[in-house]
Amino acid sequence: MKKIKWFSIILLLAVAMCGLAGCGENSNVAEQPIQEGMDYDVIVVGGDPEGVCAAVSSARSGLKTLLIEDDEALGGLMTLGKLNFIDICESRDGSILTQGLFMEFYDAVGGTAFDVEIAKQFFYDWVVNEKNATLKLNTEFIKPVMDGDTNVGVVVEENGEHATYTSSRIIDATVDADVAAAAGAPYTVAGEDIGEKERHMGVTLVFELSGVNWDKVVDYLENDDNEGTGATDKTAWGYTREGYAYEPKDDLMRLRGFNVARQDNGNVLVNALIIVDVDAMSEESKAQGIARAQKELEYIVPYVRENFIGFENVELAGTASQLYIRESRHIIGEYQLTIDDVLENRDQWDKIAIVAYPADIQPTAGQTYGTVIGSPDRYAIPFRSIVPLEVENMLVIGRSASYTSLAAGSARVIPVGMAEGEAAGVASAYSLNNAISFRDMSADEAAIADVQKTLKKQGAYLDDFEVHEAFMEHWAYPGVKVIRSLGLLDGGYSNDYRLDEPMGKWRLQNMINNSLKKTGSDFALVEDITDPVTNGNMIAVAARLADVEADSYTGQLSGLQEKGIVTEEILNHMGTEHEAPMAAEAIMIVANLYNYYLAQ
Repeated sequence: MKKIKWFSIILLLAVAMCGLAGCGENSNVAEQPIQEGMDYDVIVVGGDPEGVCAAVSSARSGLKTLLIEDDEALGGLMTLGKLNFIDICESRDGSILTQGLFMEFYDAVGGTAFDVEIAKQFFYDWVVNEKNATLKLNTEFIKPVMDGDTNVGVVVEENGEHATYTSSRIIDATVDADVAAAAGAPYTVAGEDIGEKERHMGVTLVFELSGVNWDKVVDYLENDDNEGTGATDKTAWGYTREGYAYEPKDDLMRLRGFNVARQDNGNVLVNALIIVDVDAMSEESKAQGIARAQKELEYIVPYVRENFIGFENVELAGTASQLYIRESRHIIGEYQLTIDDVLENRDQWDKIAIVAYPADIQPTAGQTYGTVIGSPDRYAIPFRSIVPLEVENMLVIGRSASYTSLAAGSARVIPVGMAEGEAAGVASAYSLNNAISFRDMSADEAAIADVQKTLKKQGAYLDDFEVHEAFMEHWAYPGVKVIRSLGLLDGGYSNDYRLDEPMGKWRLQNMINNSLKKTGSDFALVEDITDPVTNGNMIAVAARLADVEADSYTGQLSGLQEKGIVTEEILNHMGTEHEAPMAAEAIMIVANLYNYYLAQ
């Protein structure tokens, strides 16, 4: 008996010392038994790259993990969608900010452009080679299993029958946050948060071409005197003039500049065909979009042969089986990432990834061009943005996580979701091992610090940072933030809001009308902006909209001052009545007018 007692003590001491010393790859994430009555520790729904990373991370953290995917293969947009040109999260100094599991994938497939079949096999092997992971393909999510507001499992359809799987934690990696939405998490759709619920941002159908003369492509794009074009041995970007010159047979199609990536068989995959007016939440609309795009390609391919250097002998070799859809739902979580977070390069105390990508809004119906709201150097994704409100036991990762619609223009890209997936796996392990909910973790600095420590140990880049933008010092920047947050002001890739240039007629008129529409107020559309714009004309219009009863310029200014629409700072920068306003003054007045309407 004494021998057994002393052996037990020695064993306990050894285990304790191992914990202090940090035994194993994830020393603070020890394997724990499955909670009573549960089939799995973690269920990940969705086999796009984001979900694959979540499953791998969870399994490596010692958790019994189930990955459910409704299609025949993993990789989603990168494989079935044939989007093999990665939107890299790169800082201005050229550093790739997403590391960890994303970099494991990046290195395995050969970098920014990859062969789709190689990626498909890698994703599959990545999961099935993890001893704690179980993969179910061709398995469709039907509904969540709820215990009050707690998600404790999922009902799926596999082999033509329904089955139920339970787990202690759920990670929703579906592209539309289907599990979270069905479980009762609040969300907005498309641009609903800025008054554009019915907008359908352009989607893309990637198509495949054979017969490309790659040497000619490289020579042309490297020597066309355009800094925005170029090519490597595997990728090419350019033909902007040629793409936009195409006149579609279908008015709801757009051909833009080409993003091209080579496959190992010599064919190329092209991301350039934009389809507008596709409802991302409708399977019928998506199927119709693919069919329409395939019909348009009958005209596009001959056009490309005639007008694109290096493409003279191409043939259509196929299209992707799914569309590249950039937005649908936006889950509302403990924190919703904003466009200011993105473009002001904000760090977050609970960061689980550091990323960067331009805030890119694709064209909608009636628009030929999209817009780039701005381009950050880097910003942080907070853990709070993957914790949905009103549902327990769940994390939501990927493009439908808790971002505002404009912030999602940047945060939607796949490497961001892959970094979130890795963090979700680690957070699940911490949550279970420490008997703490995701929601409580989101307010617990010590818990988040422990998760961050593990992520760093696994290779994630999570250093603190501070990046200040010069445009933030401009006196009119408060107005910029207001109008930009409505999606009505963009700075492009250089973050240039043209504040010190004269304000144009159409720019001002559209800014006034579209901003006031978003307040939900009744007002007479402004149609009388002069060309060129004068301060007198701008002030008269603002006075009319604010119900200032004055006929003179001086009286109108005085009335607008009383209502807080024209401030002393604006007056200090404005010229005379007959001079043209700079964009800065005009934007500040429109921003104040918008806030005035909101307050009414």
